[in-house]
Amino acid sequence: MSDNQMNENMPKHTAAPKRGKKKKKGNIVLKIFMIIALLAIIVGIVFYFAFIHLKEVKYKRANLVINNRNMTESLKADVILENGVIYISSKDVGNFFDSSIYYDNKYDQIITSSYNKLAVMPVGKTQIQVNSSNINIKAPVMKKENSFYIPFSALEDIYNVKVNYNETTNIVTVDSLDRDYKIATTGKEARVKQKPSAFSKTVAIVEQGESFIIANREDYPVPDGWIRVRTETGVLGYVKDKKMGQINTIREAIKEQKKVEGPVSLVWDYYSEYVTAPERSGTSIKGVNVVSPTCFTLKRLGKGVVEENVGEQGKKYIAWAKQNGYEVWPSISNNSYIDTTAEVMRDYKLREKLINQIVDYVTKYQLDGINIDFENMYAEDKENFSQFLVELRPRLNEIGAVLSVDVTAPDGGETWSMCYDRNTIGKVADYIIFMGYDQYGVSSTKSGTTAGGDWIETNIKKFLGQEGVSPDKLILGIPFYTRLWVERNGKISSRDTVAMKSVDKVLPENVKKTWDENLKQNYVEYKQNGATYKMWIEDEKSIEAKLDLIKQYQLAGVAFWEKDMEANSVWNLVASKLGIN
Repeated sequence: MSDNQMNENMPKHTAAPKRGKKKKKGNIVLKIFMIIALLAIIVGIVFYFAFIHLKEVKYKRANLVINNRNMTESLKADVILENGVIYISSKDVGNFFDSSIYYDNKYDQIITSSYNKLAVMPVGKTQIQVNSSNINIKAPVMKKENSFYIPFSALEDIYNVKVNYNETTNIVTVDSLDRDYKIATTGKEARVKQKPSAFSKTVAIVEQGESFIIANREDYPVPDGWIRVRTETGVLGYVKDKKMGQINTIREAIKEQKKVEGPVSLVWDYYSEYVTAPERSGTSIKGVNVVSPTCFTLKRLGKGVVEENVGEQGKKYIAWAKQNGYEVWPSISNNSYIDTTAEVMRDYKLREKLINQIVDYVTKYQLDGINIDFENMYAEDKENFSQFLVELRPRLNEIGAVLSVDVTAPDGGETWSMCYDRNTIGKVADYIIFMGYDQYGVSSTKSGTTAGGDWIETNIKKFLGQEGVSPDKLILGIPFYTRLWVERNGKISSRDTVAMKSVDKVLPENVKKTWDENLKQNYVEYKQNGATYKMWIEDEKSIEAKLDLIKQYQLAGVAFWEKDMEANSVWNLVASKLGIN
């Protein structure tokens, strides 16, 4: 029998069912079902917490929302609510609203300012001064545990803000009135999400017909399809844009207008109690848009008194300037009275006296601004001088006047350089003028240039770098003079100031001029009568090199000391370089 036949005749058996495999398949199905069920539970929980109605979010401590940003975690002290008044600590006011807020220990008062308001608030008293006028407020500054608390909600006009408190959510909102303010009404009930995601926690419910404040900010990116909002109760979050009704602008941001369009080209015009104002009727100065007559000085031992040297001729000068379209920023000098300056800078009431006079003169003569020229001050008065400018700034803003401040080069002597906080001055003033001259001055024991190009450029970099001054605030001061140095036996015997226009009259004929590429000046040296004469010349070529720095570093402009020392042809150069007719 063949193998095939044997196989065919053998009895056939039915195969037994494979129970183990069915059981395994059943287990897999069960596991899948359990996973799906578990996911459903998780999704259900997520949706429960995402869509739960949270109409009232009550915080344990008052939350502070400033211009649609929750600043609570940045607070140095809790916000206090007492007798309907919202108090914020002076440290937090300094952090968020007024970095120059100041406690005056001598008079036990807080001094704080905004763009056009200066408020002086005696601790514990409800009568305060605003721009030197007495007013009453609802609650005083209070002191608790060595900290000062400012009655912020009572000072809305000072800081130009609107303050609201919502008792339900325990949120304080502060909105600056110079910023955009937009609202929208919901077309249907909207859930406010903690994050711009449908699965995010719902932090508030806004019913149909209620309003949102639009709270979009650059520091809170919002993905397409969402809008960042603030509820009427102060809660911040995100809403689907399809839930929004029409957005209405209630208030547009106020943009600060530049007080001088284009580059500043200022020239100082000297006159004083000893020299009457120059007669300029029928003339004009090409390339200039600001004149600064030196007609106000601090009186020696005068306790903040400003001596006025305008007079009838000065009034004619101001009228001439106005007729020619020049702005008038008179210089107010301290005449280098170091002790008188110290006395005034160290006493608020004397500073106030000085400021009130400045404001009165600006108003009386319809001036466009002022130029503060305080030189030779004690280094320890650096902060006091800055405080004086902080207090002056809002008073001038109130009347629309420009504040410019003269300073020397950084890193110099204590009373001539270290007495300025250039960073603060650059922030407070409209313009900070670098007096780019007297590199080697009248007290120098070594002969040298008045304003070397390399020295000027190095100091411009310091202003913009280590001093943190914005280039659109920095004006470069340029001299219209130089000095003739005379040396005998290796020592300086004289140093005479020579006007730019008189250089060739002072120098001998045919003297050789050598251009110094580093200093960007012509240099002459010659011997006469046993002495060596040296001069680093200011001429059109050296002035042009300095003017080139204005464009190179995108500075705010230029200032010239002083009128009538220049060669007349220089004004065509200035006009051409700055684009000012």
